[in-house]
Amino acid sequence: MDWLQVISLALIQGLTEFLPISSSAHLILPAQLLNWPDQGLAFDVGVHLGTLLAVVAYFRRELLQLARDGFGSLVGRPGEQTRLAWLVVLATLPAIVAGYLGAELIDHYTRSVLVIAATTLIFGALLWWADEQRSERRDLAALGWRDGLLIGISQALALIPGTSRSGVTITAALLLGFDRQAAARFSFLLSVPVIMGAALYKGLELADTGSDNYLHMVAGGTAVAAVSAFACIHLFLRWLDRIGMKPFVIYRLLLGVLLLGLYFSL
Repeated sequence: MDWLQVISLALIQGLTEFLPISSSAHLILPAQLLNWPDQGLAFDVGVHLGTLLAVVAYFRRELLQLARDGFGSLVGRPGEQTRLAWLVVLATLPAIVAGYLGAELIDHYTRSVLVIAATTLIFGALLWWADEQRSERRDLAALGWRDGLLIGISQALALIPGTSRSGVTITAALLLGFDRQAAARFSFLLSVPVIMGAALYKGLELADTGSDNYLHMVAGGTAVAAVSAFACIHLFLRWLDRIGMKPFVIYRLLLGVLLLGLYFSL
């Protein structure tokens, strides 16, 4: 890799991890259009750690409270956020099960430009419909066990590239009647164990296989991904009620058409 590739891919990872536009759909474009070499496993681990650092830093107070109240409930000292803490755990389980049982199938059959184009378009249209039909009658305090399980099941669908983890969980929450802020915040809280698990999985794979990546480039990618992801989370939550989901839907539809054009032109 050169520094242009490092910075570009780290920015893509940082900006698309938390927006409802699918990071996998974006990461395939530079490789296809610019014929860049594979960035390597160490770099993948680094940028995942960068986005993890960003979301943990942004929600540090909420996460600390969730951890304190969740563990406290195990020793008979539940707190205000105990229920939410265990709902995050519940909503994470479907993705763990689906990833364990279907990882090989997903790797073999879903990582094509055509699949990513299709999921980008389909789930983009579903996001538009959910945002248009939203009732916004519920906030995060109204989140129940059924809601957590359904949102968790939707998150498992994001194992299919192009779906967008944040997009599909926000879509599910909007369809369940939650307002945009509640939907986005729960989606971001759910990202912590998921990204942590992905980084750990890739880290263990890296330990087995080794890597030719230069440490300073990995560190640079981690830093760029962290800063861009932190800024992305902040601006998304700040502008969400004003702009809604329509700009992201339009972008996804255009991206899906571009990917289809790329697929049929190769």
